[in-house]
Amino acid sequence: MAARQVVRSEWTKIRSVASTVWTLSLAVVVTLALGTLISALSRSQYENMPLRERLSFDPTVISFAGMTLGQLAMIVFGVLVVSNEYSTGMIRVSLAAVPRRGTFLFSKISVAGALALAVGMVTSFAAFFLGQAMLGGLGTRIDAPGVLRAVIGGGLYMALIAMFSMGIATMLRSPMLSLGILMPFFFLISNILGNVDATKKVGRFLPDQAGSRIMQVVPRIGDDTPYGPWGGLGIMALWVIAAVAGGYVLLRHRDAQ
Repeated sequence: MAARQVVRSEWTKIRSVASTVWTLSLAVVVTLALGTLISALSRSQYENMPLRERLSFDPTVISFAGMTLGQLAMIVFGVLVVSNEYSTGMIRVSLAAVPRRGTFLFSKISVAGALALAVGMVTSFAAFFLGQAMLGGLGTRIDAPGVLRAVIGGGLYMALIAMFSMGIATMLRSPMLSLGILMPFFFLISNILGNVDATKKVGRFLPDQAGSRIMQVVPRIGDDTPYGPWGGLGIMALWVIAAVAGGYVLLRHRDAQ
């Protein structure tokens, strides 16, 4: 089967499965709703914040507060795109139709990744403008230094989260096992490692901790992170490449069961 036909087939699979459509929709709704709420609360509580927090107040990051939960929906999307075929047994049919494992996997990740990028970009820009509207006089403008980079980076971050999840799901094959590892990792373990003094230097190189730097405009007081916004996104991209490469190697050398 030609690569163009494989891409078209993967697009048909994604849009015909209700669960993947719903998870993308949930990513948008959760990100916008929580980001708008946090922005409104930040505006009302700004005068009560300690001086240290006010000096490092970043209105751009505040508007992206909803991505903490929105990224979880992106994780579910990435896992379902890959593991739905394993759980239903359709993977045998797919690999029989497309015996070249590389063409099959990279077509799937390309289509799903492009869709995640489009949704992520729309969500990121919408979250920014809604958040700034809630912040009022505390907000910033899209043409302020570093802001457009951060907003575009927010969309890239969400797409990379989805692609990383696809790579992990390809390796593990099971949707329950994939979600059982990814959800606690991003929602709990990464935050602990990134905020505890003893593990902070290691935690800052985890995919979400490094990638989220792209959304920061105002540097935090006392921040000694050894890389900048694009460097952090680059570290996250390396994690994605490693996950996808691992998925490809395992897909190529084992039976699809």
